[in-house]
Amino acid sequence: MSLPGLETRPTPDRLRETLFSILLNQIEGSVFVDAYAGTGAVGIEALSRGARHVVFIESNRQAVEVIRQNLESLKATGRARVVKGFAAACKKDMEGADIVFADPPYTKEREYEVFLEALSEVTPPLSIIQHSVRFNLGEHYGPISRTRVLKQGENALSFYSVNDQSTRAELPESSAD
Repeated sequence: MSLPGLETRPTPDRLRETLFSILLNQIEGSVFVDAYAGTGAVGIEALSRGARHVVFIESNRQAVEVIRQNLESLKATGRARVVKGFAAACKKDMEGADIVFADPPYTKEREYEVFLEALSEVTPPLSIIQHSVRFNLGEHYGPISRTRVLKQGENALSFYSVNDQSTRAELPESSAD
């Protein structure tokens, strides 16, 4: 189910496929957060690829309902939790996550900074932020640092890990174009 008439920008299929190819060895058994979830397509993909549990964070009431309906139709409600709220304010819901994926609205650049500052207080082992290729995110936010930027068409994925080398994800720099 999708969100007709709402201003959502789903993660393109090709980019989502690239993302999960990169996460292939990390997704199985993980706790995954899909922040700014929209229809929940990325989080649902994480479930289908073996994530143990997915937390969906979305502020739009209609989108939250679509996520719930999608989870029910897939009989996946037992492995998921849907949180209605502003993603940066849902730090408690991101605690204990292995992977956080966030796709804030491209037009709200300040939202990225607010979310990444909040994320720096939670410090998941791996965070992936989807953004426009025209928008450059910072290299560091507290104890998390960018380890990779992947560009594909108009979209980019910035990968962040905890600065501690022992927990840092091994993700080489590359471009998918």
